[in-house]
Amino acid sequence: MLHPTSLPGAFGSGVFGSGACKFVDWLVDAGQTYWQVLPLGEVGPGNSPYMSSSAFAGGLHMIDLAELVSHGWLSHNDLKPHPEFRADRVDFALTQPFRMERLRRAARNFFAAHHDDVFWLYEEFCSAESVWLDDYALFMTIAGREHGRAWNQWPHNLAHRDPQALLSIKISYPDEISFWKFCQWCYARQWSKLKKYANGRGVKIIGDVPIFVAYQSADVWAHQGLFELDENGRPTVVAGVPPDYFSETGQLWGNPLYRWHIHEETGYAWWIARLRHALQLADLVRVDHFRGFAAYWEIPADAPDAIGGKWVPGPGAKLFEAFKQACPHLPVIAEDLGLITPDVFELRDKFKLPGMRVLQFAFGDNEDNHFLPHHYIANTVAYTGTHDNDTSIGWWNTLPDHQRAFVQRYLGSDGHAINWDMMHALSRSVAKLVIFPMQDVLGLSSEHRMNFPGKSDGNWEWRFSWDQIQPKHTLALAEMAAADGRGLVVK
Repeated sequence: MLHPTSLPGAFGSGVFGSGACKFVDWLVDAGQTYWQVLPLGEVGPGNSPYMSSSAFAGGLHMIDLAELVSHGWLSHNDLKPHPEFRADRVDFALTQPFRMERLRRAARNFFAAHHDDVFWLYEEFCSAESVWLDDYALFMTIAGREHGRAWNQWPHNLAHRDPQALLSIKISYPDEISFWKFCQWCYARQWSKLKKYANGRGVKIIGDVPIFVAYQSADVWAHQGLFELDENGRPTVVAGVPPDYFSETGQLWGNPLYRWHIHEETGYAWWIARLRHALQLADLVRVDHFRGFAAYWEIPADAPDAIGGKWVPGPGAKLFEAFKQACPHLPVIAEDLGLITPDVFELRDKFKLPGMRVLQFAFGDNEDNHFLPHHYIANTVAYTGTHDNDTSIGWWNTLPDHQRAFVQRYLGSDGHAINWDMMHALSRSVAKLVIFPMQDVLGLSSEHRMNFPGKSDGNWEWRFSWDQIQPKHTLALAEMAAADGRGLVVK
């Protein structure tokens, strides 16, 4: 499990370039057959790709600038990195303006050259993706004109999508609209090439579909009737979760909630389009917060925290029946973590979806805990931890003595290589798929964790360097995969 921004590279963030292909090569050498990439959208508040400006658009910070040089749209001088870029962290405040300036330069050169042998590919992409791309490009253009103000604070005719007002924007800002489409074309070209390379080497991609979308997104602005908004476009209720493992006051995510009855009336068309799009980008997808489809935590929009929310029934089997008709094989992993009730398991099992087991959650009480490997069933995807967890070394270092003793007894571990002992326990389990965060492979401590739920800054910044990967890591993974029969792609 590794987000592409965590890859090494000279421009402040990992990208879809040679470094990503090198990582695929390393996965093959290490006997690994899946790469879980996490959400690939644009980042929002707190650097989170779960708060993207679009559920369909890709993150521009992962576009490989060197590839644009190869087409002549940038010069080699454009590739001089900012002197303050860090190899171990993504500084989004530095990388975003650096990247956007060069993408604008590349777009100007691309449209000025207008080479027919390439331009038709751009036009073909725009036509094929128009169902979301047109609204996205328009949204980003207006958002820039309005200096990033929330869309419900835009002039009324733009906020409520008056056709004449939108036409006026299209006439007045054609270059800006084309710029945002060009960026998405570059992203799609490069990701498609990387995925094809990975698949060609026997590595499948696990993508991610966040259940909710950001309020400040093209999706909510373009489909206001699908969300719980008042007449002024403001959310009336928002998403989150009640007090849990991560927070005593719950988590107030703030995403607008869906008007599920309206989605049902449309045959869940928006959701089906979203899943199909995700499955163009990945071989299978993890659907985030799966329990929210059975029932979700509804919080008043003006609440200070998540404590005062309530459970509301979700769309349940109706949505997944629609998914199954659209995508018969339904290559979906159900993220069934959190406060789980029997209806969540019933929904998961009705559609034969694999659930998730996280080993860090296994040692809180006794051997009845369903996260312990001896309770696994085959239709399971098992993790030492997810992007929301501490690293396994960091987790181990903060365990109370009684839990540490339980871990040692259960795993037969002396604790000196707890990350590897945990990975071996999963690899030997009956789970059909096991995923290890890259931090656990490298044996890294808490300061290298990817995300800390409820913490507003410092998240999604971690990067590794090639010199951290030693031959012993590669060999140990390859030997484990071979010994446990995991060296072949799981069908």
